[in-house]
Amino acid sequence: MEKSLTLKHYASTVIAMLFVLFSLNAQTGFTEYHGKVVDGRTNKALEAASLSINNTNISTIANSEGEFLLKVPNNYSDSKVIVSFLGYNTYVLPLTELRGSEQPIKLYVAVTELSTVSISAFKDAQSLIRKVFQDKNNNAGNESVFMTAFYRETIKRRSRNVSLTEAVVNILKQPNSSEQRDIIGLGKARKSTDYKRLDTVSVKLQGGPFSTVYLDIMKYPEYIFTEESINSYRFTFDEPSTINNRTVYVVNFTPKDNEFRINYKGKLFIDVKSLALVSANYALDVSDKRNTRNLLVKKKPRDVEVYPLEAIYKVDYKQKGDKWYYSYSNLSLTFKVSKKRQIFNKVYTLSSEMAVTDWEIYGVNKKIKNRDRLRPSVIITDAISGFSDPDFWGEYNLIEPDKSIQSAIDKIRKSIEKEKQREEKNTVNG
Repeated sequence: MEKSLTLKHYASTVIAMLFVLFSLNAQTGFTEYHGKVVDGRTNKALEAASLSINNTNISTIANSEGEFLLKVPNNYSDSKVIVSFLGYNTYVLPLTELRGSEQPIKLYVAVTELSTVSISAFKDAQSLIRKVFQDKNNNAGNESVFMTAFYRETIKRRSRNVSLTEAVVNILKQPNSSEQRDIIGLGKARKSTDYKRLDTVSVKLQGGPFSTVYLDIMKYPEYIFTEESINSYRFTFDEPSTINNRTVYVVNFTPKDNEFRINYKGKLFIDVKSLALVSANYALDVSDKRNTRNLLVKKKPRDVEVYPLEAIYKVDYKQKGDKWYYSYSNLSLTFKVSKKRQIFNKVYTLSSEMAVTDWEIYGVNKKIKNRDRLRPSVIITDAISGFSDPDFWGEYNLIEPDKSIQSAIDKIRKSIEKEKQREEKNTVNG
């Protein structure tokens, strides 16, 4: 009988070149732009580079290989695309320039300087961080926002994909000032799990899209920086950086000691003018195995012990007017599963990410029906199936699959096609 291991997410948790390819699908009313964002000197992919259409809320994110797919309605064909990446100057170009052109576009690393006045505005980095969280409501809108987002969840055993889930979800994002929690509704979704590769332990993520939404530390600061825990961290200024041609403070944080069971270390990127959080990259301190053993696990068999090897988190925000909105987040958990009477341990990596691809101020015409609402305890892999239709997503923007994920999708489709052929053959013979 298959045993289950359920993981619960704890969030208390310079030159570059953009290669663009153009393809047109006029019948469906939108145009697809494929490309890749890489560092021009090292050729390293610029993971999570942001691409958005000017004067709209349409956007997408590059995958871990720097590749992207951006779907733009044809009525925006005269618009401009904005390409941005932390530490680089933002590049803006007309969509029309991309048609039929494969010419690389160079992005330059931003040279960032802070005036003495800006640096001396705070006596230390901790006072800046306190100010950011005290004023978090000032930099966010007071209205609820209806967001469309793409969510992907993968589980790997070593380097092989054993589970893949993708979904378009609707998010009713509540204001930071509201005590109401965000609501997520399931739109389109598909998944496949090869339980044979998972062996006798079935690894699942509890929370699904909520695991990424709860990384929004401006909405849910209690998961990482409470009034009590903020004093337990050491904050220091790093070299300033740039995002979307705006200067940002860079603040490093590390635990002063290990008085809490859960400790994090990472970087916070804060807009100099508005003091809004622009981005946060951090990781769980897993150095103390006794302290973190089974930390990320909600349910497991008695003869199994789970040791986190790495837990990495990221959240990004985008500016619209003078307000900042949740835009993207991801988590990556690598852990070792030790089972009694087994010589070799199993190593799994569980990743989930979500990118907001469109949004609007919430109105009565946008609702998430009760039957579509997900529970924060949802295990989304248990609820959906699919992968047979290559045009499944239609006009929805999504995160372009990595090659390993695309290979898994192709294998799934071939398997489905073979199964259909066998069924048809049996029907004819019958």
